[in-house]
Amino acid sequence: MAVVLTVLVLFVAAFLAGFILLVIGAINFDFSNSEIPPGVNQPAKLRIIHIILICTAVVGKILENIGICTQVSFVRYMQGRKALGEDPKLFIKDLWFEKVPVRIYQPKAPSASQRRGVMFFHGGGWVFGSLETHEKLCRFIARESESVVVSVGYRLAPEHRYPAAYEDCLNATLHFLQHLEHYGVDPARVTVCGDSAGGNLAAAVSQTLAGRSDLPRLRAQILIYPGLQALDFNLPSYQQNQGVPLLFRERAASYMLHYLNGNATKLEEVLEGSHIPVDIKLNYRKWVSPDNIPEEFKVRGYKPRVLFDCTTEIFEKVKRFCEPTLCPLLAEDTIIQQLPESFILTCEYDVLRDDGLLYKKRLEDNGVRVTWYHLEDGFHGIINLFNSDWLSFPAGKRGLDNIV
Repeated sequence: MAVVLTVLVLFVAAFLAGFILLVIGAINFDFSNSEIPPGVNQPAKLRIIHIILICTAVVGKILENIGICTQVSFVRYMQGRKALGEDPKLFIKDLWFEKVPVRIYQPKAPSASQRRGVMFFHGGGWVFGSLETHEKLCRFIARESESVVVSVGYRLAPEHRYPAAYEDCLNATLHFLQHLEHYGVDPARVTVCGDSAGGNLAAAVSQTLAGRSDLPRLRAQILIYPGLQALDFNLPSYQQNQGVPLLFRERAASYMLHYLNGNATKLEEVLEGSHIPVDIKLNYRKWVSPDNIPEEFKVRGYKPRVLFDCTTEIFEKVKRFCEPTLCPLLAEDTIIQQLPESFILTCEYDVLRDDGLLYKKRLEDNGVRVTWYHLEDGFHGIINLFNSDWLSFPAGKRGLDNIV
């Protein structure tokens, strides 16, 4: 018995030692491949959050390797396990809009008139995120703006590829627009809103509904550091912020590929820009080009890149990157001109910054009114950290207050 216990203790000790070494190795890798710019306030907090995310990913990989669960499912579980309980100011209910799960937030206080309605699409690279991960954010928006907020639990990649997430968000929005009277919502004051991948989905849904005369017209779209294109991952913001948490350049491209194809095959070609034929790139250069980025955003270490051509075999795998429902920045002017008033939030230390800047220019060039709010000390994901106890960032709250 003593021998068995000794062996068991040694096994557990060896496992823990190996686990600790793996985590330390991941953290060391993180430190050597990431950068916290001096312009970020409270850099230690950002480093701690990033280390927590790295550790979660490492544990998930270990569990995947020993056959317990996939890394993706473990990370999703860890992200969504907090329950907030009841809210004294809101009625909160889980429903289904057609076949799409939603969570609706309705202010309890009586209203003399119909309320605003907000369709909210969460971020997470189409792979992560849920109704739970954005619960605090949706509650805040519903309370502070006295709006009915509908958070959409759309299907995630890689299990469900494009256009699954887009279709879920569109179908949930259509259902809401057709049943506004049930929720006391003013048909003239319905907004779509989303952060990161959710901003992509909000932009795509807004474009799809732009020409519909049989439905209430959207009042506005609110795009929070949206990812809007996959033609060029070498724009100034991708170069300048490629190693800035919480979204690395490589990870942004990987998420796009997982959403499109269910895997990250051809990631290197996408990163270097050899996934789209030169003639197609030149056709879209009027919209997706560093030339359309204001000069003040290029001073921090941007280097122009030469255009790479690609093979037919590579383009076949990613040609749907040219579809506006996946990359809304590529929509035709006739669609852009019909879009509602827009609010775009960008962060200086975010690889997706220039997607927002390019879309801002496209909207303005086509006569769409745009309110732009730029967090000069912000990084990707900061809005969802507006109220994370001791890991909160004042800039996140500042940005959210502007959204409200």
